[in-house]
Amino acid sequence: MKTTAPAQRYTLVAIALHWLLALMIIGSFSVGAYMADLPLSPTRLKLFNYHKWAGITILALSALRLLWRLTHRPPPDVPMPAWQARAAHLLHWALYALFFAVPLMGWAYSSAAGFPVVVYGVLPLPDFVAPDRALADTLKELHGTLAWSLAVVVGLHVAAALKHQFVDRDGLLERMRP
Repeated sequence: MKTTAPAQRYTLVAIALHWLLALMIIGSFSVGAYMADLPLSPTRLKLFNYHKWAGITILALSALRLLWRLTHRPPPDVPMPAWQARAAHLLHWALYALFFAVPLMGWAYSSAAGFPVVVYGVLPLPDFVAPDRALADTLKELHGTLAWSLAVVVGLHVAAALKHQFVDRDGLLERMRP
């Protein structure tokens, strides 16, 4: 069991955005999975709106997080084999890509289905695409596939962090601890 000095930490803003996005993504995914099989009802419509609001908020926070990441260097990587470092970087960029792709496909699906996105019930967003039933069906499927892909990538991210914490004991998890 190897134990090393804790790694340098991310900035407070990066840590806050990481955990806020984590909570929002888990919540939005859970609501999306739950509401998908509900019969048409006021509850389902309400959950769809909450899901849309969360998606747009996730999109905005993801843009902020990416901007922060591009303007603030992360702490140096903890020592690990080169293949693990490459895998970690690939996984992080996959997360960023999915942070944008999932809500954008949801917005496009909503637009194609003819249901506008009105953030928090007060801010109407422009339609992302023109209404088109066939396109809506395709985008709905794509949104779901991307959401499940994000869930898998998040699972890999969590598994890797836990491996570093409990197997490698290299202090990596301390970098992002609140």
